[in-house]
Amino acid sequence: MPRKVWILSSRRMRMYILTATALFIVIGGAWMNRSVLPVFSTEEGPSAFYRADIDEKKTALTFNISWGEDRALPILDILKEKEVEAVFFVSGAWAERHPDIMERMMEDGHTIGSHGYRYDHYPNMDEEEIIRDLNLSHKKINDVTGLDVEYFRPPHGDFTPSVLETITKSGYTTVHWSVGGDDWENPGVNQIVSDITGALQPGDVIMLHASDSARQTGEALPVIIEDLREKGYSFASLDELISQAETDVEELAAP
Repeated sequence: MPRKVWILSSRRMRMYILTATALFIVIGGAWMNRSVLPVFSTEEGPSAFYRADIDEKKTALTFNISWGEDRALPILDILKEKEVEAVFFVSGAWAERHPDIMERMMEDGHTIGSHGYRYDHYPNMDEEEIIRDLNLSHKKINDVTGLDVEYFRPPHGDFTPSVLETITKSGYTTVHWSVGGDDWENPGVNQIVSDITGALQPGDVIMLHASDSARQTGEALPVIIEDLREKGYSFASLDELISQAETDVEELAAP
């Protein structure tokens, strides 16, 4: 039986999208005075990938990093020791300042994604500003690594339908997340571990932080890795999860 894919682009999800979008606009608009969507797509338009609904116990581990170097290197050491490859969404300004750490990420086999250049809220920017920020981040990361990055995670995780369309037209796959994200608040190591390992489902994308503001992530990370492995999980690349998603979308669309 074909598996569902949570990129929110199939007809079966249309009503859920419309309902969720309406609720978010009402609630989020009252709270933030703007319609920022955590995950959005339409049948015809662009989509943000945040998980694949699969049976295999696979997950993708991702990190955001935009400032500091003290936390990044210990996290890289842990990942190397545990033989886990992750995705690092880095701001262009950070990549420019830390080419040595970028080189280490590449040497260890990690995937590099863009996190914008100046880490500003994209919904507050017009289309030309967004494109300039995307291009500048792309150039700075390319200058350091020689890579033309394909994955993009909006700063602060904020985007609207129009922002998502601009990102997609610029050639990127937008990647959100489905588990984690609060480690930057430093709620305690046990809480970080519990929030991730207790909520994880097959196909989820985990989001953590490697910026210096996330003071407890390095201590929580090896516990998370070992706990998930004990539960039978393996760490997959975004390429692998998205590839499965694309295959399933084609299967769902078949007569």
